[in-house]
Amino acid sequence: MHCWEMKHSSFANRQPKTTGQLTMIHSTKVRIPLIAFATIALFAVGASAIAVPPVKDNPHAEHMLKCASVCADCQIQCDSCSAYCAKMVGEGRKGHDKCMSLCVDCADCCSMCASLCARQSDLSGHACECCIKCCEDCASACEKLPEDKQMAACAKSCRNCAKECASMSKMTK
Repeated sequence: MHCWEMKHSSFANRQPKTTGQLTMIHSTKVRIPLIAFATIALFAVGASAIAVPPVKDNPHAEHMLKCASVCADCQIQCDSCSAYCAKMVGEGRKGHDKCMSLCVDCADCCSMCASLCARQSDLSGHACECCIKCCEDCASACEKLPEDKQMAACAKSCRNCAKECASMSKMTK
């Protein structure tokens, strides 16, 4: 029986058909857990790549990795805040439109800076300087709505990122 015949057979989902060393299983009950397992395995491999040890010949390697982590956290916070602002703008709330735009731009800048610092690029100092400006502008805009917890959290994350990038920028000069 061929694979396509087995798939359409009334017995296909009851037992696997064994031919030599190959076992043909066409049950979705088996495929879905295998796909889930493969996805988790790929995620685990990707997550382990984040915990890369610093390059030993770079005197600022550990600080660059810390800066990358802070920038990545800020990128996540800004992306979340931009989505929140889009919702607020959709509801007709004033003041969130400028923040939404700045949060999107800041998230992109933080993402770039995180990448360059994580791989300890020679350009990371320049990225940090750009990130400082983006984070300060974004924080200032978010601080104009201090009663909003989402905006306050974003501003705090941006201020923290700007501080870490300023420290990193001084080291790379």
